[in-house]
This record gives sequence, C-alpha cells and structure tokens, in this order.
Amino acid sequence: MTSASLQSAIESFGDPRGYLAVASIGLPPRQAVDALTADLEAWSLADRDPQGYDAVIERTRASYASLVGVHPDRVAQGSQTSVLTSLIAAAVPPGAEVLCVDGDFSSIVFPFLQRPDITVRPVALEALADAITDETWLVVFSLVQSSRGVVADIASINAAAARHGTYTMCDTTQGAGVLPVDASLFDATVCHTYKWLCAPRGVAFLTLSTRFDALLTPLHAGWYAGDDVWKSCYGPSMSLASTARRFDVSPAWQAWIGAEQSIALFDGLDINEVWARASGLGDALCDGLGIPQQHQAIVSWPDASGADLQKLLGAGIRASGRAGRLRASFHLWNTEGDVDAVLHALR
Repeated sequence: MTSASLQSAIESFGDPRGYLAVASIGLPPRQAVDALTADLEAWSLADRDPQGYDAVIERTRASYASLVGVHPDRVAQGSQTSVLTSLIAAAVPPGAEVLCVDGDFSSIVFPFLQRPDITVRPVALEALADAITDETWLVVFSLVQSSRGVVADIASINAAAARHGTYTMCDTTQGAGVLPVDASLFDATVCHTYKWLCAPRGVAFLTLSTRFDALLTPLHAGWYAGDDVWKSCYGPSMSLASTARRFDVSPAWQAWIGAEQSIALFDGLDINEVWARASGLGDALCDGLGIPQQHQAIVSWPDASGADLQKLLGAGIRASGRAGRLRASFHLWNTEGDVDAVLHALR
C-alpha cells in the first residue's frame, strides 16, 4: 500500500506516462514549476535581488543534508559534479594511487586523469573492494552505475578502505532521490540533483568528512565562499567560511528556486518506499523480458544497434541508450502500465 506522503508526491508530477528516462533527466514536480514561474515573473517586474536567494539556498542545503544524513555544515554547493570532483583531484598527493571503476561516469574520472603525477587505476566494479591496497590513497566510485544501473557494494568497499587507510569518494547522482543515501559513510560525496531529485540543472552538492575536509584547498573560492558573503565581494582581503561552505561557488539563482521545492519533497519521503516501488517495477520489466531480475531502478540490456530503443521511442516511450545498452529507468511516477507499454512496444 502506498503511503499518503508518497501518493501526494506522485500526484505532484501529473501523468507523465511512458517516461522512463529519469536516469538522463528528471521531471519537475508541480510546486517547482510554480515556484520557478513566480520567480521569473517577479524578475521580469524588477522585483528580485541577489540577496533574496540566500535563504532559498540555505533551506535547500539543509533539506539535502537531511536527505543524505549529514549536518549542513558538511555540505558545499556547486553546479557540476566534475567541478566539485576537481577539488578532490587537486588534493591527491603526487605519486599516490586513485582507484576507480572501469566504465564509470567521466565526471568523476576525468579530473583525476588530468594529474600526470598520480596513478589512476581502473578495475571492474565487482572487483573494487578486493583491489584496494595499502598503496590506494583514494577509491572513487558511483553508488549506482550510470550505464547499467548496478548498485555498488558499499559495505565491502568501505570495509576494505578502512583496512587499508584509504579515503572514499562516492558519486550519488544516480542514487539520491530513489535509493537511500547515507553520505556520512564516505569521506566525500558528489551529487547533481537534476536526475532522481528532479531539480533544475545547475544545483550540485559536495559533502565532506571532517578528516577529509582538512586536506582540500578551496581553489574555486569566490565571494560566495566568504564567511560573510556580502562582505566578500572584493579582494584582496579574504575571510572564507569555516564550514564546508568555503567550497561553495556562486549559485545559478533561478535553478535554486526549483531545487528548493524538489529536494524538500524528497526529504519528506521514505526513500526506502521509493526504492521498493522503482526497483519493483524494474524487476517486473525483467520478468516480462525473460531476463534475470536486476533489483534496480535502472534496467538495462544489450542493444548495440539501438533497435529496441527505436521501438520504444516510436511508441512514445522515452528511454535512453548508453554504452551499447538500452536503459529504462523507473521513478515514483511510473506504474505497471509503463512496464506493459514497454513490453508491448518490443513485441
């Protein structure tokens, strides 16, 4: 039985039948659209000012912190995961090893590859925990693999990292909003919110453990990283925030108007219930396709030619193709009717 809070959230998305592409881009809830529309109207009437967005950003930071189980002081905000990851890549000591997943999303791999003075070693996701050694300074991985939807075995990875004194970084972009996330389990997490958290593009978060925070340099520091933002507009005098906020970048204001509504919506839900619904629909699709259940919100299967994807698109079903596989992603607005529509289109 669907809880009242989840049912209310589902209804806020209208009736987007056939939309199975949240792994590419989420859909905005009604309250986010209303808030954005009102903000754009106010802007057009010269009734907005930069300072007016500060409270919105702090409320959104607090909602996100609550959602992922950390204090707001441990959360920095940005606009792209690759930019946030670059702060971590810059902190890796020369000669150190960074362990990553072969085929993981480029935004959490490429920044490390820009460091010719470190070793970046890719391994299969299934071998990640066993591949950590005393020489591994940092292990980097996605909670949910973008191309296949596979959920990482974080217990094994974290246990191995603890044994070897290795720092951990997890990209939760394909998990937060559909799969329960505890960011306190990692030294660092990055997350863009335009997928499963259904926010406008341009709102991303970095969480940091206290021990890892001390190793990073706020290379992107600007006025919004200041201890007092509106007294930090001019240099060279610099007084950065003492919390993770010193890693903040100046925000894309309008995006935060929508993000506040979307992230607060998910923070008010039982994400275990959301996951049970989404992964349950995924398993129902696997059953219909005659393939082993994947227990994932993202169901994928080989489709190198793109023929299956074209069948779905031709039937008005929005899905996506990645790395030679078709990717159908289920979220809280999907129903068994979407599963039936996919199976009918493919047959």
